[in-house]
Amino acid sequence: MTTTDTGGPEHTVPGTNHLRIAVVDDNEIIRVGLRNMLEVDASLEVVGEAGDGRAAISLIRRELPDVALVDVRMPFADGISVAQDVHEITKVLMLTYSDAPDVIRGALTAGARGYLVHGAFSPQELSAAIRSVAQGGSVLSQPAIDAVHSALTSSAPLPDTSRHDVYCLSRRELEIMDLIAAGLANGDIAGKLFLAEKTVKNHVNHIFAKLGVTTRSAAVSLWLT
Repeated sequence: MTTTDTGGPEHTVPGTNHLRIAVVDDNEIIRVGLRNMLEVDASLEVVGEAGDGRAAISLIRRELPDVALVDVRMPFADGISVAQDVHEITKVLMLTYSDAPDVIRGALTAGARGYLVHGAFSPQELSAAIRSVAQGGSVLSQPAIDAVHSALTSSAPLPDTSRHDVYCLSRRELEIMDLIAAGLANGDIAGKLFLAEKTVKNHVNHIFAKLGVTTRSAAVSLWLT
């Protein structure tokens, strides 16, 4: 299962009907499996594959895919280094077996727009995640959400006043940001706090402006740093 956010003013990049995809993983079996999975959807075209980080950067710079599916652990340059290098020219969606909170945080900090853990998504969910990321959204699979939530709740939180001083967030914004970091979408936050979803969306936009970010993944990464 994945949680995807595409809505509202915080993600305004227009969509596209045909998306070009790069597949990056040092395991050839996984690359073949992903290609076969994606070829079921006629609107997704795999334009190239790479088996290590150095080749991945070269491929992405040459082909300029809409979305790059990138593993974390690879020879020569890891996936986080790849994301850091290419995130300004393509949308990076991490696909990996690692659900370690520090790895997730590192990937999001490096510019990845999403993080999916193998075995936790269906072909249809992968296609939906690719479309969301291509349109400027962000996506985390459930194991990634659980890992982030665990890291958030197990670490000693800063007092509300400290976070207010650093980010100038109101108490309500602090509350909403904690729920974003726990993986909740706007509708879920609205239900939990007994607010209208539009009200939550307005708060989220104000939070992003104060944090100096434009995506949920970047906000979560900053919040957990």
